[in-house]
Amino acid sequence: MTEATLDAATPGRSGDRLTPILFAVAIFTSAALLFVVQPMVTKLVLPMLGGSPSVWNTAMVFFQAALLGGYAYAHLLQRIGSIRTQVMVHLGLLLLAALFLPLKISGLLGDPDPSAPIAWLLATLALSVGAPFAVLSATAPLLQAWFARVRANEADGKNPYVLYAASNLGSFLALLAYPVLIEPLTSLGGQRMGWSGGYAVFMMMIAVLALVVWRRRTDTSSEPAALVASAPIAWREKGILVLLAAAPSSLMLGVTAHLSTDVASAPFLWVLPLALYLLTFVIAFQAKPWIPLWLTLVIQGAVGAVTVSLTAFRTGEWATIFALHLVAFFFTALMCHQRLAERRPAPDRLTEFYLLMSLGGVVGGAFNALIAPVLFNMVWEYPLVLILVGLARPWNNRRIELRDALLVLGAVFICLAPPVFFEILRANDGLRAAIGTAEASTITTLILLPGVICAFLVRDRALLFTAILAMIALSAHHVARGYDWDLSERSFFGVMRVAGTEDPRLGGQVNILMHGTTLHGAQARNETFACLPTLYYAPSTPIGQAAQRINLRDGGSVVGVVGQGSGAMAAYKRFDDRLTFFEIDPMVDRLSRDPAWFTYINGCADGPVRTVLGDARLTLARETPGSYDLLVIDAFSSDAVPTHLLTIEAIEGYLKLLKPDGVVVLHLSNRNLDITLPAAAAAQALGKPHLHQIYFEDDTLPDMAEASTEALIIANSEAGMAEFRADRRWRQLKETDVRPWTDDYVNLFGSLWRNIAGRG
Repeated sequence: MTEATLDAATPGRSGDRLTPILFAVAIFTSAALLFVVQPMVTKLVLPMLGGSPSVWNTAMVFFQAALLGGYAYAHLLQRIGSIRTQVMVHLGLLLLAALFLPLKISGLLGDPDPSAPIAWLLATLALSVGAPFAVLSATAPLLQAWFARVRANEADGKNPYVLYAASNLGSFLALLAYPVLIEPLTSLGGQRMGWSGGYAVFMMMIAVLALVVWRRRTDTSSEPAALVASAPIAWREKGILVLLAAAPSSLMLGVTAHLSTDVASAPFLWVLPLALYLLTFVIAFQAKPWIPLWLTLVIQGAVGAVTVSLTAFRTGEWATIFALHLVAFFFTALMCHQRLAERRPAPDRLTEFYLLMSLGGVVGGAFNALIAPVLFNMVWEYPLVLILVGLARPWNNRRIELRDALLVLGAVFICLAPPVFFEILRANDGLRAAIGTAEASTITTLILLPGVICAFLVRDRALLFTAILAMIALSAHHVARGYDWDLSERSFFGVMRVAGTEDPRLGGQVNILMHGTTLHGAQARNETFACLPTLYYAPSTPIGQAAQRINLRDGGSVVGVVGQGSGAMAAYKRFDDRLTFFEIDPMVDRLSRDPAWFTYINGCADGPVRTVLGDARLTLARETPGSYDLLVIDAFSSDAVPTHLLTIEAIEGYLKLLKPDGVVVLHLSNRNLDITLPAAAAAQALGKPHLHQIYFEDDTLPDMAEASTEALIIANSEAGMAEFRADRRWRQLKETDVRPWTDDYVNLFGSLWRNIAGRG
């Protein structure tokens, strides 16, 4: 401890200007540690729950609850009059929390139960990282409160909220660094050790601040002055603060679910909405915000209305759509946080204010991750909150003028037009064929644009603005619903829907199974075609080819399939074969076995079919080595691939289960990621023979007969690969310099970039 540092605490000395810097650096460091640990720990636990996108949303609820606990502790600690005692208590708790380092996932609760994963996940996170995270989370409000007392006689001590911007700036930069630098350049083991070192450095910073506070007490011969008590925060005001904090928290998880469901459950997608969320705090709590509230309200009114009109639609241009969603989220969160900043109380109520904000964050997160999956059979929470947040806009209680009434009436007629047009289209096969489904969606979207303009023109009247947004959303969802769904169910692992569609060349009705936004199975109901495997499992696809090739061998085959879907692979099962599905979602197993929807398992398969529930990496490890002729790895959550199923360790585990001439088929079809090269690199690193095939569906066949499919086949030896090498549809890939994925290293950002730029 140098004299210059001690001078920082003494009024009138030249070093006194260093005190704000010491506080700001400590707050910045704690925030960076807090928000680096979130994607890191979630990535550690992700493989145990099948790589489901819901893992991040549920983990966020835990982190928000731990943050609330930290803020409550900071609030209660302020009741101790002696600031020196407060510092000593906090240092003691930091030391106790250090006993949990280095960070690791606790195994005390064993493997997760697929039928009740949320309780397991929350409890495991609490045991693994709860103590250090909660104590660290108390730092920002604590240090701001100490700063207000230590600097009570200085101008900067009157507004300690400015330090909250430093806190969120640290969080923002740490989050951006994780996918761009930390994840691609370091292993998970290195990340864990690096974080533990950062925690030790932070404890030293708090020790320095303790000396600063102690020096201040020595120089003034008394405690830093307690702040003058202000009026209590009214209960109505508390409710408003909680709701203003809850809406951005809910929207953040909603946007994240949109990104993760169709791309991947990965840190580089998790952190972007969270980083934008934190950036809005930085701007809102600045002394002079970069973006004033009046401009935020204008942009949010425009972008928010456009986004609501498009929430129901999905297109192949996911980057454009999600960019729009992120912009809308950013300005909506900024609006709410600027309204919060407007209502912040006097400095003596600082910890209570942060406690209420943290409570709002928990409420918003819990609504999305815990309550909505029980209340809704579809993902309705995101568009619902996007609409209701319009109530946070200015209310303007003047009388409704003729102009406003005409705009609302016009919006009503505009919003009625698309459903009417779409129903006419559905009833007229010739017209539908002439226009086409995609063009119909584009037309109906354009019809809604005048409604969006009507909403924007009444943006200064919250009730009218919100009402028009609700009408736009209902109209858009009616048009975009696509199939008439016979069944829609939701679990921790996603939304499963079953619908019937007509395909005359397959004998009429075909039942389809959709997970998220991706088709995961289809079966003709006509008896003539009912046992014909379709889509990715058709006999002509790489998966179908492998199943038929194995069936040509002598004796019964032992086949394992990771990912059950509609159960189409059961159509290949003969009496002497043994077939096992490895499925993480009990809902999928139930639907695929229900003859009301699909009969591949209970109807087409010759003999019983086994299903093992749980994450495939965990359940396959219990299977007998050297017992399988064919393993098909076909697990997807919507279109997102569980990356832990494609690592070197995973593939090595599959190969151990094979007979000497057995093969593994990796299904690698993906719209947004290059997952082929990392898988091929893993086979290459293991020194195992492998072949690749991309099959393009035949447009002359029935619509649901088959689907374009990409696959990689791997064997332990050339004995298993010989039959496939003789088939010219399978080809040898060139050696790749792409780094293979391991359980300690996955670079999904690189996979996304290669897909955008073209594989290399």
